[in-house]
Amino acid sequence: MKLPNRAGDNPIPVELEEGKRYAWCTCGLSEKQPFCDGKHRTTDFTPLIHQASKSSKVYFCTCKQTANGPFCDGSHKPTDTV
Repeated sequence: MKLPNRAGDNPIPVELEEGKRYAWCTCGLSEKQPFCDGKHRTTDFTPLIHQASKSSKVYFCTCKQTANGPFCDGSHKPTDTV
């Protein structure tokens, strides 16, 4: 499978509402980052649906390299080279 497009270099803060469903863009093409706007329809990607278990502020990934989507895990940060 092709890698997703990198939509940004920093996570986007999102105020989750308990019980609400969020469609996180996995293709990186959405113009409404970090949310899906349907642009994936020309790709093999589909949005990841997240239902908030509680109201809280979180950070959604925009680099699309996270192992814990939709949440940022720091994958956007460059690694040190020796």
